[in-house]
Amino acid sequence: MTDGNVDMSRRAFLGAAAGGAAVAATSGTAAAQTEEPDFGGYLDGIDGGYEDLRGQSEVTIEVGAEGNGGALAFAPAGVWIDTGTTVTWEWTGEGGGHNVVASEGASLDSGAAVSEAGSTYEYTFEEGDAGITKYHCVPHEALGMLGAVAVGGDVPTVSTGGGGGPSLPQVPDSAKSLGVATTFAMVATLGLAYFFMKYGGDYDVQD
Repeated sequence: MTDGNVDMSRRAFLGAAAGGAAVAATSGTAAAQTEEPDFGGYLDGIDGGYEDLRGQSEVTIEVGAEGNGGALAFAPAGVWIDTGTTVTWEWTGEGGGHNVVASEGASLDSGAAVSEAGSTYEYTFEEGDAGITKYHCVPHEALGMLGAVAVGGDVPTVSTGGGGGPSLPQVPDSAKSLGVATTFAMVATLGLAYFFMKYGGDYDVQD
């Protein structure tokens, strides 16, 4: 015999099976990937952090922020900006005398090291500065007071986990496929078991 409840159970089973496959496909997909500029290891182990500041016409970087064992960091140490953006380095007055001098890329040079809080150095990154510019504080370069600026869209990048956090391990396609297949099979098996347990004995017995 069949009735409305049986029909509803069949629809529920089909919906559960489809939902299980969708969940498996979603869980098998790595978290949404974002990109950061590839600074070539220049900022590895360096304090100060990284920020994607594209879309802003003016950007400020602290000079003498806490980090690298004292007030010896640029903050943020790494930035990604658009062409035409003006970057202002602003001294905190901490950590002694600092300056901003290019290691490669744009012609950054703030001059002699200064320690006065509120001192600033500005540079506008134009088309000719596109790419990666690396810089340092001359008195504290050996202590890790380094910075880098990525300019424009045509820069080398690396993929990272969403939100700019640590890189997540990539799940092989074979593992994703196996996860989808296993989950779908499990949902289908449980659904069939439920169906036969509830309705399997509901037969008319003929003499």
